Amino acid sequence: MSDTPPTATFDAVRIGIVSISDRASSGVYEDKGLPALQDWLARALKNPLTFEPRLIPDEQATISQTLIDLVNAGCALVLTTGGTGPALRDVTPEATLAVAHKEMPGFGEQMRQISLAFVPTAILSRQVAVIRDKSLIINLPGQPKAIAETLEGLKNADGTQKVNGVFAAVPYCIDLIGGPYLETHDDICKAFRPKSAVRVAR
Repeated sequence: MSDTPPTATFDAVRIGIVSISDRASSGVYEDKGLPALQDWLARALKNPLTFEPRLIPDEQATISQTLIDLVNAGCALVLTTGGTGPALRDVTPEATLAVAHKEMPGFGEQMRQISLAFVPTAILSRQVAVIRDKSLIINLPGQPKAIAETLEGLKNADGTQKVNGVFAAVPYCIDLIGGPYLETHDDICKAFRPKSAVRVAR
């Protein structure tokens, strides 16, 4: 009889990733948001992942409809990047709130706290997070480095966690709204759940 434990199986997860930029969507420059989101999620999650990528302009109606379509397509999680500042064309938060069934203000508060450790202009960011049906939608910053910092949080020199990233709370939030059970690689981002909500690997 083999001493090797059976291979754990993980829930399959469909994730929407949306990069919002007039210039990138029109081909003026290469989009870096979608590759950054996909790379981080692939490193952070143990689950089999299916990505639904979208590259769209800063048009409020288009953003809202894209979010609705991704939720309807079965995405348990939808992450956006871009369009959250104070500029006239930055309408991602308004488009996100327009499709919300519930607002989750703690995500935006924590994202700004993390970014403030790097730049004082973090207070200009207007990221929001909402729930629509059984999906969690989160607005993230526009730069790949800031995306990773926001999701992972800040670590001390010895590698211990100094400030939690917002993704630490994402798996349990998705549990609570009836989505798949997300399992993370702890060295990237350790998900937090109450002991009563932790599943034994199958």
